[in-house]
Amino acid sequence: MNSDMDERGQPALAAAASEAALDYYLITSETGAEGVVVEEFALADDFRTVGLNTAGWTAADGVWWSSAAFGRAMREDPGLRARAHAVSRPEAEAAYHGLGGGELPGEAWLRAMFHDYRLLPDSPPLRLSPPQVPEGFHDTRVYRVLFAGEPSLPRLAEMVTLAAEAGDPRTRVVGTGALRTASDVFTWDVRRIGPGAACSVDLTAHLGTTSDEALGPLLRRLTTVMRHAGPVPVTVERFS
Repeated sequence: MNSDMDERGQPALAAAASEAALDYYLITSETGAEGVVVEEFALADDFRTVGLNTAGWTAADGVWWSSAAFGRAMREDPGLRARAHAVSRPEAEAAYHGLGGGELPGEAWLRAMFHDYRLLPDSPPLRLSPPQVPEGFHDTRVYRVLFAGEPSLPRLAEMVTLAAEAGDPRTRVVGTGALRTASDVFTWDVRRIGPGAACSVDLTAHLGTTSDEALGPLLRRLTTVMRHAGPVPVTVERFS
């Protein structure tokens, strides 16, 4: 999904559409996997996050539970975050079966386990001045996907071209990427926000039509790649 992609960007969008809708994590200890956590962000119409649902299952008690406090702790407690590893749904299914849970329920059933909703701070985009929309485009939007923790740089090759000094903790922008569809142009930076503490994907979207249908899948795909590189998503903010 970097600038080496074809101009229409179809591989990236197809990959996003084929993934599971929910986010899956394994909770591990020194002896291996202990349980499965499933999450889903609630989104506004323009893809800002407004809430988070978190449910989980551990082999120790064998029942599903829902906990906003656990979802918050995954983002605020470095020790717990180090034990939470993003996985695909097939990987979660294998772990769940291996821990004695049987067949992992479908996503509709898992959503029914979301009882403890965490409301996230939200406000409409703050527009200090009219957006600078380049000629030939209908709208320009700027988003920040905020993450707790820092990514493993080698695992970002799918979404960015790494900066020459990306390994230096003082380097703020560690990589950049771009994608062009038939009508839209997207560019993004992966940025450190305090070494080791937090990072973000800052996305600028120049939309060629009134449709933003390419934007949601792209935000989803960028977030997924970052999750699998280590950090845990916190929120999606829109700046313009």
